Amino acid sequence: MVARVIRRALAAALAVGLALPAAAQQQGAAQAPGGVLRVLDKITGQVTDLDLATGESGEVGHLQVTLQECRYPADNPAGDAFERLEIRYGSLEDPVFRGWMIASAPALNALDHPRYDVWALRCRTS
Repeated sequence: MVARVIRRALAAALAVGLALPAAAQQQGAAQAPGGVLRVLDKITGQVTDLDLATGESGEVGHLQVTLQECRYPADNPAGDAFERLEIRYGSLEDPVFRGWMIASAPALNALDHPRYDVWALRCRTS
C-alpha cells in the first residue's frame, strides 16, 4: 500500500514535469510520430508488441491501449522513450491507466493490473 502511494506521487511529479512542453524542449526532447510498447498477459504468458502511431489505439486481449504521445532525447533518437498512454480494460468506463511510462524505468509508473503488464519500449522516429 505504501509503495503504491509512493509510486503514484513519483508518477504525478514526473507527469507534471513532462507535461510542460517548454520544459521538455529546453531539455532537448523531441516528439515522435509513434511508439512501440509491450503487453504481457500474465495468465497465458503471451507477449505482444504494439507499434502505434500517435493517437492510434491497439487491442490485446481485454485491453485497449491508446498512444497519446511519445518523446525521446533529441540528441539520441535511440535513447530513452517517454510514452503517454491511456489504457482501458473491457467495458469499464474509466481507464485503468492514464499517464506517462518511461522505457528505462518501467516500474516507476506501471499499470497496476492483475492480468496484464504494459511497458514502453521505444519511440518510432521514422
